[in-house]
Amino acid sequence: MFSGSRNLTMDRRSLLLGGLTATAGAAMTCAAQPLFAQATAPKAMPAKGARLVLLGTKGGPRVGGTRSNPANALIVDGNAYIIDTGMGVTAQYVKAGLNLADIRAIFISHMHSDHELEFGNLVYNMWAAGALRRPVEAYGPVGIEARAADFWRLNHMDIATRMADEGRADPATLLRAHDLKSGRGQVMSADGVTVTAFTTPHPPLDNLAYRFDTPYGSVVYSGDTAYNPALADFARGVDVLVHEALYVPGVDRLVKLANGTPAFRNHLIESHTTAEQVGQIAARAGVKKLVLSHFVPGDMDWITDAMWRDEVARHYKGEIVVGRDLMEIPLG
Repeated sequence: MFSGSRNLTMDRRSLLLGGLTATAGAAMTCAAQPLFAQATAPKAMPAKGARLVLLGTKGGPRVGGTRSNPANALIVDGNAYIIDTGMGVTAQYVKAGLNLADIRAIFISHMHSDHELEFGNLVYNMWAAGALRRPVEAYGPVGIEARAADFWRLNHMDIATRMADEGRADPATLLRAHDLKSGRGQVMSADGVTVTAFTTPHPPLDNLAYRFDTPYGSVVYSGDTAYNPALADFARGVDVLVHEALYVPGVDRLVKLANGTPAFRNHLIESHTTAEQVGQIAARAGVKKLVLSHFVPGDMDWITDAMWRDEVARHYKGEIVVGRDLMEIPLG
């Protein structure tokens, strides 16, 4: 349509590459990192071992405050497994000093936005940083396959431009999304890590809890769940249980501030597990360590760590960790 479009394209590429080359020359040698390398250099990590990194510990989609939205990383022998991808997951992952190229698989608990909003963005950011060098597997409820396809369609113009200008591979070929139709049973087993899913109620949706069995111990992530004693059986004897927690007085304050209805309050309480109930689950499961996360509400600083811990300790006498963003928890 435009007779000069080819020349404009070539000029754009020349300017882009020329500008990047000039910038690179001023800041680093030509043999340095890829054009769009991860901005923050990853920390040197041990090749063996396992640890949890809590990337975001606030429940709900609101942003701001001292906590980021739900996201977690389990690092096992240098491989990273991401559980939920709330707003800010890439920034938190990089801030933790983790390497985007180490991400092997992504697990989504359910299709609420605070848990999957940056699912596509995380993979895209890996691609833009030159860190998407091998296929990443992704697992979640029915709909995750469609969500992946929709993301590539949404961003097709940008992706096509970068593929042409930078010679990148099609990122859609490097993300393998899998709908977990049964909602329970073994999800994957590779590199010494076996992952099992278990469906729990989170009205009006179902939620997938995930269990990770590794050479260094076992971890269960509850995701979002109403009080469910069956989850204790799924988590029986694990080394670490990461469980969401709701503080009823905090919810009452939240509903009042938002001029919410009794129905809104009831929905929150019926869709989540109170901190006291979390203690019951942990005690019944006999877990070695309980990590509280996905706090509801998660942006009220007057709710102290002691308040969360005291509610849980009514029933659970083991080690209680009140999670914080970027907290690292060794496994084994």
